Amino acid sequence: MRRAIDLARRGWGQTAPNPMVGAVVVRGDHIVGEGWHARFGERHAEVAALDAAGPLATGATVYVSLEPCAHQGKTPPCTRALIEAGVSRVVIGALDPNPQASGGAARLRDAGIDGVTGVEERRALEVDPAFFFSFGAKRPWITLKLAVTIDGAIADAAGGSRWITGRRARAAAHKLRAGHDAVAVGIGTVLSDNPLLTVRDAPAPRIPPRRVIFDRRARTPLDSALVRTARDVPVIVVAEHPSARAARALEVAGVQVLRTSSLYNGLEHLKSEGIRSLLVEGGARLTGALWEQSLVDRLVMFQGPVVLGAGGQNAFAFAPGTPIGQADRFRVVERRALGDDSMITYSRTVADRHGEQRQPDKTRTKTERT
Repeated sequence: MRRAIDLARRGWGQTAPNPMVGAVVVRGDHIVGEGWHARFGERHAEVAALDAAGPLATGATVYVSLEPCAHQGKTPPCTRALIEAGVSRVVIGALDPNPQASGGAARLRDAGIDGVTGVEERRALEVDPAFFFSFGAKRPWITLKLAVTIDGAIADAAGGSRWITGRRARAAAHKLRAGHDAVAVGIGTVLSDNPLLTVRDAPAPRIPPRRVIFDRRARTPLDSALVRTARDVPVIVVAEHPSARAARALEVAGVQVLRTSSLYNGLEHLKSEGIRSLLVEGGARLTGALWEQSLVDRLVMFQGPVVLGAGGQNAFAFAPGTPIGQADRFRVVERRALGDDSMITYSRTVADRHGEQRQPDKTRTKTERT
């Protein structure tokens, strides 16, 4: 199963809106076929693995990270392929939360194929948590990515932040972008850094992630890199109190302006636009607002071997203070060394129940967000 899960990750950035899935065919003590869902619209993992196994699939056990689909989509049901191949047993990592595609385990049982579910389930869920979260959730799955110094700063006293981390870390950050439906920043980051937010130092995703700016009053400059390229890769401005003139100017430039009543309402609008996973790359005020309302599902920290000292801008400067005994605890999902830099991915344990809707605490005083 762990091998199937590793194979699933090879579909990163290529399978959405389908999930990433891997499969392994085992006969006796030998792997006789492997496969993964490589790209949306192409063969599913089970079919690719069965094709690789050929006649050896008959009587074999198939390990698959996600429950085989039982419906006709762009490809035939994987349950049919497994039944026709004559496999004897199917071991499933996680059940499919999609009501349209689920039911594969029951279909296999009805066909007389032995099976078991929930094997390495946590690992299987971690392959594509945004997919599982999207069913029943009103907002996107949110990953907060921060590049920080040893002393936790995201910029120096003058606002400079290029470059805290090195080339390998920046390439990993671009790969992270490739696996999300959209990449977001606050207006402060747009004004200070003029980012492009495209995928450049990683394999191109099947669909480039949309670019999102949280900008309450629609102050995004028309000559910014994001606006100038809005007709090439879509840009969305989430605005709570935009002036009609500013919003119209952005729309004429090709930017979509979402008028919302709050941060959470803006996230709901993004979900309704088909954005199931959102990578937030700063800045400190947007980070604080998301943190305040418990809207961060994953935290990815890239740390460079630099100390900025007094005056450095802390990554969580606008997050509300919390007594140590009440602070949320995090689970480490992954640790990686990237040259002299490090990358640690955290899961917030209170947000680790996939598919749970996390409403903000409306009794709190809202942080000034932009």
